Amino acid sequence: MVGHVDHGKTTLVEAITGRWTDTHSEEIKRGITIRLGYADAEFRKCPKCPEPSCFTTKDICGNSGCGEKTALVRKVSFVDAPGHESLMATMLSGAAIMDGALLLIAANEKCPQPQTREHLMALQIVGIRNVVIVQNKIDLVSSEEAVENCNQIKAFVKGTPYEAAPVVPISAQRRINIDALIEAIQRTIPTPERKKEAEPMMLVARSFDINRPGTLPEKLQGGVLGGTVKQGAFSVGQVIEIRPGRRTEKAGKSSWTPIQTKLVGLVTGGSSVKAVSPGGSIGMLTSLDPGVVKADTLAGTVVGLPDKLPPVWHELKTEIHLLERVVGARDELVVEPMKQGETLMLNVNSSATVGIVAELKKGAVLLRLKLPVCAEAGSRVTLSRLLGSRWRLIGYGIIKA
Repeated sequence: MVGHVDHGKTTLVEAITGRWTDTHSEEIKRGITIRLGYADAEFRKCPKCPEPSCFTTKDICGNSGCGEKTALVRKVSFVDAPGHESLMATMLSGAAIMDGALLLIAANEKCPQPQTREHLMALQIVGIRNVVIVQNKIDLVSSEEAVENCNQIKAFVKGTPYEAAPVVPISAQRRINIDALIEAIQRTIPTPERKKEAEPMMLVARSFDINRPGTLPEKLQGGVLGGTVKQGAFSVGQVIEIRPGRRTEKAGKSSWTPIQTKLVGLVTGGSSVKAVSPGGSIGMLTSLDPGVVKADTLAGTVVGLPDKLPPVWHELKTEIHLLERVVGARDELVVEPMKQGETLMLNVNSSATVGIVAELKKGAVLLRLKLPVCAEAGSRVTLSRLLGSRWRLIGYGIIKA
């Protein structure tokens, strides 16, 4: 779920899954998503009703006079990514682990809004091809205004890879047209072929302590890692490695040590399982000290089997592709060339870090990283520059070995 702040992403996740993903106290207080929120849903189909009204998330068809038992079509995991401009790095971290995206655009505001433009470009850069455009809040406008807004949306995506993306008018608040949206997702975002035989690898987007304050030591549970399996399969009882790992300080210098731990449990879709393969959001229960994982300390790390993970990079030699215009700014700003010593925000897989431009060559740059990243050579890196008080997307790079 991506799109401009307050266009209804979290409300739509709740409409589909029944789960409100803003659970962090600061998110509830401010009314915006700060961290990535996860929720799972079952897409089901009534054998008697015509499309699209046959699609639902309920066990029993709710169409008038039907009441037929529905059949499971597939399970889908949703990641609610923040729309606020200052939280762009978190959104990019979410986009890196997705198979497709819903781009929400509110019908009661002119399209495009600054973050709508920025998120569309981010989806292109991280390589997401399958997109459904959701025209939300149609209950707040007249039919003429809804049509005008739809024309603005189509003009906005013209000339992009998402020119043919379906535009589905809905009201998340009033649960209107959710069946048509499910049909569009089924048609546009198929389940991709997974690399189940490859070395297992999970991208960590959250890490947290599930123990309540005051829990007795003998009843403490180990730290939890949340994210998605990119390839391969994990099973309970395996010894796993986490890279870059844990940060330690010695003589004023920081270093990162890979962590090894045991996988003591796996949760997906709210159920405990013995093994997981690619697809959907996963919770890994480990034997780690809960203090190691609290407050998303290990977000952005990569999990795999010992000595089987990609390398850890403290500096990146990167092939650079800059955009012509700065994305997300209200003014049409030209992207200036990179400068020696410049500080950039980088997103690689599910991690966010800061890079300093150390060397500049034609079409390539050497970036020294404040926080190391674990990634394969050939991975994409999104590049954002600090303009005023905001990080703005200016292009992407490809990691060179």
